[in-house]
Amino acid sequence: MSFAALFGRSPSVTADAPGRVNLIGEHTDYNRGFVLPTPIPQRTVAELAPHANERVRAASDTLAGGFEEYALGAEARGRGWLDYVQGLTWALRADGALILGFDLRVASTVPIGAGLASSAALEVAVLRALRAAFRLPLDDVELALLGQRAENEFVGARVGVMDQMAASLGAEGTALLVDTRSLAHRRVPLPAGAELVVIDSGVAHSNRAGGYNARRAECERACVLLGVAALRELGVDDLPRLAGLPDPLARRVRHVVGENERVLAAVAALETGDVARLGALLDASHASLRDDYEVSTPEIDLLVEAARAEPDVLGARLTGGGFGGAVIVLTRAGRGATVGARITRRLAGRTERPATVLFSVRS
Repeated sequence: MSFAALFGRSPSVTADAPGRVNLIGEHTDYNRGFVLPTPIPQRTVAELAPHANERVRAASDTLAGGFEEYALGAEARGRGWLDYVQGLTWALRADGALILGFDLRVASTVPIGAGLASSAALEVAVLRALRAAFRLPLDDVELALLGQRAENEFVGARVGVMDQMAASLGAEGTALLVDTRSLAHRRVPLPAGAELVVIDSGVAHSNRAGGYNARRAECERACVLLGVAALRELGVDDLPRLAGLPDPLARRVRHVVGENERVLAAVAALETGDVARLGALLDASHASLRDDYEVSTPEIDLLVEAARAEPDVLGARLTGGGFGGAVIVLTRAGRGATVGARITRRLAGRTERPATVLFSVRS
């Protein structure tokens, strides 16, 4: 239903934000490391109109019709997608932001459950709309941090800040290098000689599920045992120290240390146009996510293997938090659509759910 059909008036503000695909740098953000996401073509749109009371009425295009409702200051968890909206108003009010009630309609083309940051796209789109409607003095980094806080402390998904930074600060045709410890960031152009193809495995991913939070808890336990505040403080010279950690903590740390190195190497490869080197780094990242961090699935591994069998593929890996979701494939320029179609055809009937090509990204 349209905004007018739902609420009997027109929106006064419209804002949007993209999903993201992470080129490389997985499970490093909550360890205060480096990440390298890039925005995707699919976006979430938020239409909003404020009113003078403290009631929020919110609708999503994923619902058959009607809207959900709650009062500011009385946010309550357990209402599905609405928890993300409630988390935002809860976080804003906790920070002293002056907002009143509003009507909201959200529409999105970002695939849900594919590991492409659909929740961050929603958070940033809604925050942008609220910033405009209530003239909130918030910059783009502050929006990202508010979205992360809502997801961490209200929704209950202990995500890092990468997704929200990408949704708030990413630009088409570039990757966003983020140092999640300092929040320093810069854009790096994608290479002209390659193309990114994203393929959904068909296995839904959720950051609210136990596996993601369990990995974060393992990293925190390793920090205690190693006497560091965050795994970012460790480099390759510290790897011999891992011998004293119990399994699987040593493998978790080895992934994070190696992944931080791979992100910086990937930036160097982008800046020199070395797409072969970039592809090799994607392959190494997947092996580490599969073997050391143990967040891949049989369906994801099949997709990656099928991709690597293609002569025009330079590298492939799991992207997103894992336990399902999508694969990112680096192909030679202009070959993405053909390669993606061949990969999905090759896997037809070999998995319970069909894999589908979601999109390609060019520089």
